[in-house]
Amino acid sequence: MPKVTLPQLPLSGLFALAKPSGPTSMSVINDIKQLVGNSRLFVEADKLEKRGKGKIPTRGKRAREIVKIGQGGTLDPLADGVLVVGIGKGTKRLNEFLDCVKEYRTTALLGCETDTYDSEGSRVRVAPWRHVTREAVESALSKFRGEIYQTPPIFSALKMEGRPLYDYARKGIPLPRPIEKRKVTIHSLEILEWKGSDHDFRWPDKEFTSDEKKAMEKALEGVEENPIIEDELESAPGNEPPIAFVLSMKVSGGTYVRSIVHDLGHVVGSAAHVVTLTRSRQGRFALEPAADSEDKGCVPWDVFSRAPQSEGDADEEGWAQWEREVINCLEIVEGPKLQKTS
Repeated sequence: MPKVTLPQLPLSGLFALAKPSGPTSMSVINDIKQLVGNSRLFVEADKLEKRGKGKIPTRGKRAREIVKIGQGGTLDPLADGVLVVGIGKGTKRLNEFLDCVKEYRTTALLGCETDTYDSEGSRVRVAPWRHVTREAVESALSKFRGEIYQTPPIFSALKMEGRPLYDYARKGIPLPRPIEKRKVTIHSLEILEWKGSDHDFRWPDKEFTSDEKKAMEKALEGVEENPIIEDELESAPGNEPPIAFVLSMKVSGGTYVRSIVHDLGHVVGSAAHVVTLTRSRQGRFALEPAADSEDKGCVPWDVFSRAPQSEGDADEEGWAQWEREVINCLEIVEGPKLQKTS
C-alpha cells in the first residue's frame, strides 16, 4: 500500500461511511466522534497530550471545542448506505449534500401500507396484491419520472402551524390546510429485480387499532372529502408471501423515496411500503465509485465498530486501520492535500 505524507496536522475534511441498517444517523456520528476526538488526524497534538485520551462528550460547548463533526443528510434507522461526514471546517460544506443528486435502491412489499410508509411502522391498511404484474408496475413508473409533486407523509416531523404532522394524525386533530406538495425531480426510476413471492419479507405484526384509524380519518377531514381507512381483502386468500420488487432510482434532494413506493402501490390498485432502503450515492460519494472518475468511496462501518478493540494496532506510519481507511477516502477541506509516495 502506498504511503501517505501528511506534513501538517490536524485536518478538516469530508468523507463518507457505509451506515448499517438499525442505528440512527446521530448514534453513528456519536460513535465516530469518540474515535475522531482522540485522533491526531483531526485534533491538535498538544490538545491530545494535555487532555489525554478518553470519552468525548457528544453535546455542549466542550464537545464542540474538542472537534466539530456532523452529517450531510440523515438516513432513517431502517436505511443503510452512504452517509457523508464533515469534520472541522468540513461541517460548513455539508449543506451542499442536502440538495445534491442521490441514488437509492429500495425493496417494495405490496398489499399493505403503514403509518411510516416502511416496515418500521404499523399496518394502516391492507389491499389486494395478486393482480399486480411486473408489466403493470413498469407502466406505472412512468408517472413518477421527471418533475413531480410529492405530498410528504402525514406521519412525519414536518410542522404545520408549529405542530408536527404526526401530532395531528395521532391525536385526531383536523389539518388546518392540505399538506404542501413539494416539487422534486426523478432522473431515473427502474425495476432492478422482480422478487415475486420468493422472499422472506412480511407485513409488520403491529397494526392500527380502530381508534387510531378514526384519529387519522379525523385529521384528514379538513383536506379530504369523507376520508375512510379500511382494509380490502383478497377475494381468494392464499399462503404465499405478497409480491416484492426492487427499484433503483436517481433523484433530486428532498425526494421522499418512501412516498414513491406508497403512491406507486395506489397507482397499481394495491398498497405498498418500503422494507429495505439503501442510499448508494450522495453527490460524489458512492458505495461503488465509478472507475476513472473523481468519485469517493465509503469507509465500511465494521472498520469503525472494530476500532475500539484494535486500538493498539497501527501501521508503520502510526495510523490505526480506521484512520488509514478515512485517509484513503478523505476530501480535504483545510490542510495539505494528501501526497502518496511509493
